[in-house]
Amino acid sequence: MISPLNTEARAPEHANLDQYPTDVLVRTFAQDQARAAEAVLAVSVRIAQAVDAAAERLARGGRLIYVGAGTSGRLGLLDAVELNPTFSWPPARALALLAGGREALFQAIEGAEDSASAGEQDLTDIGVSEPDVVIVLAASGATPFALGALRAARKAGALTIAFANNPDAPLTAAAEIGIMLDTGAEVIAGSTRLKAGTAQKIALNTLSSAIMVRLNKVHGNLMVDVRATNAKLRKRAVSLTMHAAHCGEARAVQALDACAFRVKTAIVMIECNLKAAQADALLASVHGSVRKAVAVA
Repeated sequence: MISPLNTEARAPEHANLDQYPTDVLVRTFAQDQARAAEAVLAVSVRIAQAVDAAAERLARGGRLIYVGAGTSGRLGLLDAVELNPTFSWPPARALALLAGGREALFQAIEGAEDSASAGEQDLTDIGVSEPDVVIVLAASGATPFALGALRAARKAGALTIAFANNPDAPLTAAAEIGIMLDTGAEVIAGSTRLKAGTAQKIALNTLSSAIMVRLNKVHGNLMVDVRATNAKLRKRAVSLTMHAAHCGEARAVQALDACAFRVKTAIVMIECNLKAAQADALLASVHGSVRKAVAVA
């Protein structure tokens, strides 16, 4: 008999799931999701190693490249897309490769994940190179598309980080930094869009946010590299500037207007009594650190 992967196993305690009263059904799903956060906490030291290794590559101009199929691929894309509005990370430096391509965003493309050569070719086509950070995700840890992409990334000398939800997975074994999110069996057997997917989402949020902190995209715990692209975010930019620069609203708005609503620049302008161009130059000299810019001014 073939022993199923943990993520494919049946949870015996929920064998009568379809007979649960609705309130119990909902509580069961919610309670099971809590295990996702526990799985990420259990490997926090390993994720921290990935953060430091990735930050070093990205500081040299590398790209974040997410690779996956199905739910894992869509979660990678979501993380990539959110980096620009949150941290002003250039879209050209946050790419996502999904088995089956763009069409797979909206509907399942059966069989797309089964081609290792497609994964390898997709990564080769975007010119993966040594400074890049390739994050590969697969709940099973054995998806051919993901393994093919990982092979291409390693061949190019890129940093490889892999997340899987099963022990002894080929994907985590082959990556430079392999991380196993031990979420076990799903309430609905094999439905890894549940807590396996949730654990991947938490892990990706944690990884990319921590990387951005290391790259000086955060001051204190303030989102100072936010792109103020709408009314809500412009209001947030004013609030962030007021808080960080210890000034009133009028002064914050004046500085932001003078620097195209770039919060970090506005803070340094106010704190150091500089023009926008001077503040930008100072920030550049300290790798974008507001704290260091204010200290050396």
